[in-house]
Amino acid sequence: MADAALRLKSLVEQLIGVPLPVRIRAWDGSQAGPPGVPTLVVRNRRAVRRLLWRPGELGLARAWVSGDLDIEGDLYAVLELIAGLVWERGEDARSLAQAARDPEVRAAARGLVKLAGLPLPPAPPREEVRRARSHLHTKRSDRRAISHHYDVGNDFYEIVLGPSMVYSCAYWEDGGTLEDAQRDKLELVSRKLALTPGQRLLDVGCGWGSMAVHAAREHGVSVVGITLSQEQAAFARKRVADEGLTDRVEIRVQDYRDVADGPYDAISSIGMAEHVGAERYLEYARDLYRLLKPGGRLLNHQIARRPQGDESAYNVDEFIDAYVFPDGELAPVGSTVTQLERAGFEVRDVESIREHYALTLRRWVVNLEAEWGRAVKLTSAGRARVWRLYMAASALAFERNRIGVNQVLAVRPPETGRSGLPLRARTWN
Repeated sequence: MADAALRLKSLVEQLIGVPLPVRIRAWDGSQAGPPGVPTLVVRNRRAVRRLLWRPGELGLARAWVSGDLDIEGDLYAVLELIAGLVWERGEDARSLAQAARDPEVRAAARGLVKLAGLPLPPAPPREEVRRARSHLHTKRSDRRAISHHYDVGNDFYEIVLGPSMVYSCAYWEDGGTLEDAQRDKLELVSRKLALTPGQRLLDVGCGWGSMAVHAAREHGVSVVGITLSQEQAAFARKRVADEGLTDRVEIRVQDYRDVADGPYDAISSIGMAEHVGAERYLEYARDLYRLLKPGGRLLNHQIARRPQGDESAYNVDEFIDAYVFPDGELAPVGSTVTQLERAGFEVRDVESIREHYALTLRRWVVNLEAEWGRAVKLTSAGRARVWRLYMAASALAFERNRIGVNQVLAVRPPETGRSGLPLRARTWN
């Protein structure tokens, strides 16, 4: 066979009903598709079998992570070109069901089966997580999910995140560095919380200790940082000791549901609430409300998705759920605000910084690509490929307004009803 690329291109186009916007190079060396565009490299028949057994995003992800599928050219350009096929078409379940009944579509599927060889489902890459849905967001399942994502190795995260070791959206100015932008984000959070010397701050999901160290060093507060990751905690404790802040910063391996030493003057939750889950979110909000003193402030920094027609359905990205954030869930910002207020908070400010996350992710991709060989040695080729795809695709999702990120400032109202915020609230800007 010397025409696998042309046959593959023709069959896929017959299946999806539109021309493929990328060039294909198949395992036999043949090529097909428009010239001058990035090339999708189909290294073997197994890649086709992966797509047949799991059409859509997860099948593509399995082929990519395993190395059965690769890209020659700009990764962002390829993702832009196929975004409409993977995202928009993948969401239209009715049109997909109708297409499956079309005789031409069924004939194309049979042709792909013949081209792929024996139609046995290939085993998923070892980087994929498989678990029972019935245990979502118990303390045990949350520990496993956090360990899968964060206990990859601190050295690997240092490659991606850089010296700041902040794993959340930075706050950019034109011409600034990633480190500048992350410092400015931590300072923005500190100003929104109005941190002053002598206060107690609870940092929920403290990561590698960046917010805890910044708040203690720059604002003189005492900080308790909690995480479920053993590796994060070890790194953060060393960082605290190196900064000479052990008298002001305590890092705990602890679930937010087990914190019992409130009240705190302020609480920061930066990039953590995505792990909570819709079923537990009101509980999360009530726990933070309980831990905050009257008049205290909460800064909840959280990724949001766009509202959908059926908000009762379990909304999850298959690739991210299987390879990146097991059990992670995104909610619309309106749902987050509603749950916080149901718990008793008064929401005082919501700031969208969506474009800032796209810039942050693109910079992380540059960091990873610059030390690709070392990243592979520290983890695995599959894990490094997961991260490259996840961060690049997420950058485009933020740029295309498919997802956003918001800082929600809320107050636990005192009995007097006075929030303690200035009349012109956005003085932190």
